[in-house]
Amino acid sequence: MHTYLFYDIETTGLNKSFDQVVQFAAIRTDKDLNFLESYEYKVKLNKDVIPSPYALITHRIGISDLDDGLTEYEAIKKIHKLLNEPNTISLGYNTLGFDDEFLRFSFYRNLLTPYTHQFANNCKRMDIFPIAVMFHLFKNEIIKWPKLEGKTSLKLEQLNFANKLASGQAHDAMVDVKATLALAKLFFQEKNMWDYLADFFNKHVDLKRVADLKDQMALVLDGFFGADNFYQCPAILLGNHLHYKNQLLWLRLDTEDLTKTTIDNVKETTRVINKKPGEPSFILPMKDRFVKLSKERLELAQKNLKWLHDNPKKYDIIANHYKEYKHPTYENTDIDASLYLNGFMSQTEQRFCDNFHKSTIEEKIKMTKDLNSSNIKTISERVLARNFNQSFDNFNNLIKQSEVIDFQGRVKLTKEKALEQITEIKDSLKLDARQNELLDELKAYIT
Repeated sequence: MHTYLFYDIETTGLNKSFDQVVQFAAIRTDKDLNFLESYEYKVKLNKDVIPSPYALITHRIGISDLDDGLTEYEAIKKIHKLLNEPNTISLGYNTLGFDDEFLRFSFYRNLLTPYTHQFANNCKRMDIFPIAVMFHLFKNEIIKWPKLEGKTSLKLEQLNFANKLASGQAHDAMVDVKATLALAKLFFQEKNMWDYLADFFNKHVDLKRVADLKDQMALVLDGFFGADNFYQCPAILLGNHLHYKNQLLWLRLDTEDLTKTTIDNVKETTRVINKKPGEPSFILPMKDRFVKLSKERLELAQKNLKWLHDNPKKYDIIANHYKEYKHPTYENTDIDASLYLNGFMSQTEQRFCDNFHKSTIEEKIKMTKDLNSSNIKTISERVLARNFNQSFDNFNNLIKQSEVIDFQGRVKLTKEKALEQITEIKDSLKLDARQNELLDELKAYIT
């Protein structure tokens, strides 16, 4: 029997490569959402991480709070075990939009398998956020839908307040888990719809549904499109990406400049959605009961679809452009950010990691020193430096570097940039006493 693991993380910032988990909470339930067990971990701050001021004023976990708790290594091992327990369906609110990938980098950075919780031992993943989108669109009498500045808000904090899902401070990991579970229970009452939506997270079912829509205009549904667009857009399938083969390419048909496309301006006149099977976005047929498009958007989509049919060479130009596209790479990408660049571990590397986790600290140090130069050696040295107070040149140099780059070319937050952000926040935002205290504490820590 499957169990659900509802979880949430709070982090030092949004950069999955360089920020870290500081709080993890989870509740395991049976398949009928009955409580089985809860888990909560606080995590110490790594010595090479500067917390984002914006993160601190959101979750209100200050520098003094980060002196206690588990080391990152111990916490991430526990989290990895929970998500990889056989027959676990891990899920939360927007976990596939943020938390899941953040944890993948955390697993990788701590010598743990980054992907096994997605498929091994009958483990799976879901996400309540896209389910909430679907209920809002097609069965919205189930809960109250809050308004923020005149528009429907699907933020968990607002849904919690409107429906009294859980008490406590928003952006506390356990409060958010309890709120997500309570929301799921409301949706679960509509069991047929729940089961239908759950199948979108099954790769085989999702691919079959997509195959039935080949060469047709379809609806792509995602919270990304926003309330003004009823969280949906019309699109047509271009096919599979040639290099990232787990991605399907959907060409949006509601763009004004699509018919102006030439071989030289594809990027400027078109927009494509990259979708992985078994993950949001959700794809639906263009049936009247699903379509929430305005008359103008629908007419534009129909005009663009006719143009594509009448101009097959232009269609091929667009399709080939996106199928061949490769993300830029950066030669100086730091090892912590290289999950997608280094490929899967070899069997030899995996054996080293398995033995590393089973060994004493003395054995870990010896194993690492005995390794020939490799990515795994660098990562294991950093694990030992961050969590066991060992000294290695590669970690000492990391701390001294003025610019550390991730796989997307983004720079790791520095003390100087954090100080700039503290000033910006204090000048532009209305803060309460606790938020001011958190920023002052951070400033003292980094100066």
